[in-house]
Amino acid sequence: MRWIRVAAATVNQTPLDWAGNLVRLRRGLVEARRLGVQFIVFPELSLTGYGCEDAFHGLAHSRRAERHLAELAADTTGLIAVVGVPVRLQHGLYIGAAFLAGGRIVGIVAKQHLAGDGVHYEPRWFRPWPAGRATTVEIAGVPVPFGDIVLDFAGVRVGAEICEDAWVPNRPIGRLAQAGCDLIAGPCASHFSFGKHPTRERIVQEGARACVAAYVFSNALGNEAGRVIFDGQRVIAAGGDILARGDLLTFREVALTTAVVDVDVLRMRRARTTSLRTSDEGIHLVPIDWKWHQADAPPTRPIGPREDWATGPCAKEEEFARAVALGLHDYLRKSHSKGFVVSLSGGADSAAVATLAALSYRLAVQELGAEEVARRLPQVEPDAGALCGGLLDTVYQATANSGDETRDAAASVAMALGARHAVWNVEELVRGYRALVEGTLGRSLEWGTGDLACDDVALQNIQARVRAPGIWMLTNVRGALLLATSNRSEAAVGYATMDGDTCGSLSPIAGIDKSALRRWLRWMGETGPEGLGPMPGLLAVCQLPPTAELRPPDQHQTDEADLMPYDLLDAIERLAIRDRLEPAEVLARLEPEWAEPLGGAALLRTYIARFFRLWCRNQWKRERYAPSFHLDDENLDPKTWCRFPILSGGFDEELGELSR
Repeated sequence: MRWIRVAAATVNQTPLDWAGNLVRLRRGLVEARRLGVQFIVFPELSLTGYGCEDAFHGLAHSRRAERHLAELAADTTGLIAVVGVPVRLQHGLYIGAAFLAGGRIVGIVAKQHLAGDGVHYEPRWFRPWPAGRATTVEIAGVPVPFGDIVLDFAGVRVGAEICEDAWVPNRPIGRLAQAGCDLIAGPCASHFSFGKHPTRERIVQEGARACVAAYVFSNALGNEAGRVIFDGQRVIAAGGDILARGDLLTFREVALTTAVVDVDVLRMRRARTTSLRTSDEGIHLVPIDWKWHQADAPPTRPIGPREDWATGPCAKEEEFARAVALGLHDYLRKSHSKGFVVSLSGGADSAAVATLAALSYRLAVQELGAEEVARRLPQVEPDAGALCGGLLDTVYQATANSGDETRDAAASVAMALGARHAVWNVEELVRGYRALVEGTLGRSLEWGTGDLACDDVALQNIQARVRAPGIWMLTNVRGALLLATSNRSEAAVGYATMDGDTCGSLSPIAGIDKSALRRWLRWMGETGPEGLGPMPGLLAVCQLPPTAELRPPDQHQTDEADLMPYDLLDAIERLAIRDRLEPAEVLARLEPEWAEPLGGAALLRTYIARFFRLWCRNQWKRERYAPSFHLDDENLDPKTWCRFPILSGGFDEELGELSR
């Protein structure tokens, strides 16, 4: 029998943080030795960080990566480590899984399929490696086997699938099965998306079953570069059974999941699988002199399905809270900012943003402890307790159109979160700007309704915009991050004031729709994340109808009266933008469900036409939004997911067909 302890290791890296990235990888190696691990897998491009973007093009970047890889290799005495690294060969750049063992680089497997959709732009920087080809590449002056290779460590065969390679129909797993691989490394940088982790686990499990081998999968972790969040998923499977899985969305910078596999048992199972035929024909084997040591524990027994917050009845709410909290925590510390500032209106959006900012502290403390969080964030106030650590400022900015209900709701939220809260009256500033413009025009600016809304938009927008300078000033004085408060539903139709409520250096909720956000806020008030519990003070916001509160009170302004019901808006958005349906097709899909509640199809047509016109008219606003987090495949971020022309024909022909 041959028992081998393997480990899936994730590290929270930062692009171009050469020294820090190396330190975290070394910490992983130290922990692996402490646990008796002999084979450890780190994520894809973990040496440089996955999100280096066009810095990958630099020749100096590649050379520096090679030097650091050689430095890391020197720390691998007694174990085998798989580390993701970019590799330059002649005139091309490739994504590699470098095998480091016994103090040297013994081989590099090249990625064969590149991710070029959505948030991934790998073909911009890298080339795919052709299956079946192998060569050598010089790393730090030493020739290293490179390409579609299988490494043979004293009779134990090891291969690798790198992220996208495992998602395609012709994945390399077939050739690895043919080669009789015993261990398969699965380094990955797969972005977070709601409910995605079970799919990855099935891919790992199927790979282990097809090869009758042990599959060690490790995904990237945290907010590396600003927009994309990685969940740090770690899975170890053997012969189709799950042996171990790690926690998701951890705040730890280095996390290992281990298991003991019995190579001989896997080989016996392969021998009994008559449909699995092995052959070295066309396989590039790299023999490595190696000495294996028997693991200090018997093989790990299979475990059942995941049973934690990630699979519970409120999994999406938990994922949203934890993913955005981790994204904010990393953004704060990696940008060296000193806290968060939110303009708290008393509505659901700003309340959700402030809550997420507080959760970025509370969830970190829950997992790491207050002392470790204070080490990471020296600006934390120890006497602020476990609410938000003194990291959050909120301000309610009143105008003549603000009401007592929203003022009280904002105060209730701030108190529930433990934020420093202030109330400002900015009505004098609004009147000052209004007087300036009226003096220039030689007439007064007038409110109206319907077709008589003379200066309605301008009078609304100045109230939102006048709130920006003061909140920016407070942010600057604090050395903090100003968080914008617009959601995805508003972004879709431009229901936001540029340089007003869109002000901020980060837009935490621009990737989530209004309906989901309202449900999440109520869940936070009634249930809350596992281990933290509810925040009842948030429920005051949930009782209020969504309103911009920018028109005079006697007009009783609400968002849905201005636009349409949010549930309908979100349904139209999914069909029109995610599914790329034309207006008439959207009508056909929605009419059975919505025509009767709306009193007929005529109003539904009006709402669909309104959505398409507002969508086209407001692409420039979406282009100007502060960076947002990618949360699902319905993202509207034009820089990473959903491209649309700023100037267009506005679907005029298609909307003409809608009215027929």
